[in-house]
Amino acid sequence: MHIIDLIVFFLFTGGIVLFGCSFFRHKISSEEFTSGGRSLPGWVVGMSIFATYVSSISYLGNPGKAFAGDWNPFVFSLSIPIASYFAAKYFVPFYRSQGSVSAYSFLEERFGPWARLYASACYLLTQIARMGSILYLLAVPMNVLMGWDIRTVIIFTSLAIIVYSMLGGVKAVIWTEAVQGFILIGGALLCLAVLLFSMPEGPLQTFEIGIRDHKFELGSFDLGLSSSTFWVCLVYGIFINLQNYGIDQNYVQRYHAAKNEKEARFSALFGGWLYIPMSAVFFLIGTALYAYYQVYPHLLPAEGVKADYVFPYFIANQLPVGLTGLLIASIFAAGMSTVATSVTSSSTIILTDYYKRIRQNVSDKEELLVLKVASLLVGVIGIFIALALLNVESILDAWWKLSSVFSGGMLGLFLLGYVVRKARHADAVIGTVCGVVVIGWISAAEFLHLPSSGIHEYMAIVLGTIVIFLIGFLLAHAFHRKKGG
Repeated sequence: MHIIDLIVFFLFTGGIVLFGCSFFRHKISSEEFTSGGRSLPGWVVGMSIFATYVSSISYLGNPGKAFAGDWNPFVFSLSIPIASYFAAKYFVPFYRSQGSVSAYSFLEERFGPWARLYASACYLLTQIARMGSILYLLAVPMNVLMGWDIRTVIIFTSLAIIVYSMLGGVKAVIWTEAVQGFILIGGALLCLAVLLFSMPEGPLQTFEIGIRDHKFELGSFDLGLSSSTFWVCLVYGIFINLQNYGIDQNYVQRYHAAKNEKEARFSALFGGWLYIPMSAVFFLIGTALYAYYQVYPHLLPAEGVKADYVFPYFIANQLPVGLTGLLIASIFAAGMSTVATSVTSSSTIILTDYYKRIRQNVSDKEELLVLKVASLLVGVIGIFIALALLNVESILDAWWKLSSVFSGGMLGLFLLGYVVRKARHADAVIGTVCGVVVIGWISAAEFLHLPSSGIHEYMAIVLGTIVIFLIGFLLAHAFHRKKGG
């Protein structure tokens, strides 16, 4: 790696860490730590939502999938407008009217403490898996570029993120994410331009090769549920994104951080819609990489390159001096923003949903201490998960499967409480148990040597959510009729 690239990289990443640390205040309240004093502009919060979406999974996993296959995973992005619409219209005003910054206090009001603890536990597991996936993808480029040990990069990067998350709270995280959003957009667009204009016959050659080899296809339109068809990805995306916008602490915390409801609504729409064209850029980078190495096959090593490593390999070997450092900084920006969000939101949940349940009348100083200790603990666990993912073939596939399992159908529980006013405690318990059984069967049938469900793993959260909601709905109405009769 050229000295200029190193300077560019350390200037951008070091500047981000210092910027985040600049939000440190000696006299900060726990409320300001978790919701930023409810004073942030909508565009800043929206850029933060966008940057949270564009993690290293998007920056490296999406080009890797497009390089090895087609644009089938892009269908996931097409579901975002549906989720962002419901967020702006229903979820934002709902959560801003709640007294607690926790996304799961509503579930306790409706169904009791078990519902809140179940949903928050699912959330924490999801965030830890997400952090591990992203930290791993942060370390890959540095290993490819400079031969740095992946484990060492994971540890030191994590510690830097944890430091500014602990010092500045959610305000530091949101503002740094907004800056990181601009960096990652610029880096991706510059890289795509280099790829397209490096083709011997010009940019159109990339599209000609991609069309010839069916690289732009969005997947099969068959109605079966056993493979990753267009419809499976679309439905999976709708459910995951409704869960993100509707019951994910990352997003709910941002709704609270905006200075008013109008700004919060704008942030939900802005962040979601901005991700769609940028997602297309990442997939186009993967297709352009495929076309590039079709034309210049001698530039790849004889032993080949793992799909998730193709983009870093191109950055290391084909980009001009200076751009390499910017692109690595962009990848770091994407990953750091998402990990920082997970650290802050997870520490908030540990305080509001667990610690304050055990200890009553906690002082503000003690709350701050718990938030910071929890941030450190979550970050360390994320490091261990990242190290455990070193031998995974496709990090995007791994993340989608893990998120589907750990989500546990908690969207179904939320919708049951939000939509079905007659639903009782027992209805929710029975529905949740049935939903978790369905999710476990779909996700672990092969591992546990059970009869195959014949359903793709992505559909676990979809069917789990539907089962929880439908069983709770049917039981609530059956009981109501029986009582009324």
